[in-house]
Amino acid sequence: MEIQNYIINDVEAFDVSSKLKDVQAVFNQLTYSHIPVKKDGHYIGSISETDAYCFESNKLLSDYQYAIEPFHVLEDTNWLDILEAFALYGSNIMPVLGTENKYLGYYELGDIMSLFNNTPFLNETGGIIVVEKGVQDYSFSEICQIVESNGTRIFGAFISKIVNDTVQVTIKVGHSGINTIVQTFRRYNYVIVSQHEEDKFLEDLKERSNYLDKYLNI
Repeated sequence: MEIQNYIINDVEAFDVSSKLKDVQAVFNQLTYSHIPVKKDGHYIGSISETDAYCFESNKLLSDYQYAIEPFHVLEDTNWLDILEAFALYGSNIMPVLGTENKYLGYYELGDIMSLFNNTPFLNETGGIIVVEKGVQDYSFSEICQIVESNGTRIFGAFISKIVNDTVQVTIKVGHSGINTIVQTFRRYNYVIVSQHEEDKFLEDLKERSNYLDKYLNI
């Protein structure tokens, strides 16, 4: 995947000596949350739209250099790390740097999200299983082995939640044999968080509950 092909360079980084009113004018024309800033030809960070409008327009960026956020990714950064950077800094653009902090352009959040949307995890037909287990007790190798031992392909898995000593893992699998996979996870002491219509275990519990209700009402 040639992530560098998604670098956009139609927005020049503002020099730190620029006036705030010029930065504000660019924000008026764009929908970006941040604009890159450079000093002596090198990228030093980005100014947010919120800050740019809060500061006095007749002053310079250098007067508010403390507000410039130094986030960025490198030219060879993996797209998943880029997506993580977007989430971490709450920006919809991500400046890209080459050697010696040279500003090459930026990524747009929408473009990086489209890469994720085109992965098998999202665009392959299948089912989602969410399992839960102790942080010290689960392993991805075991999770993959459980799925694949039931003759089903696994399209991806990631940790979707951690609370105290418990971790939840979201798994995308092929459509076949989901009920069997769910039962196997239970035998390995995983809690099934997701709901599955074909889950025979839950169906049995429901039937027993209905039977108990009828017995108590006799």
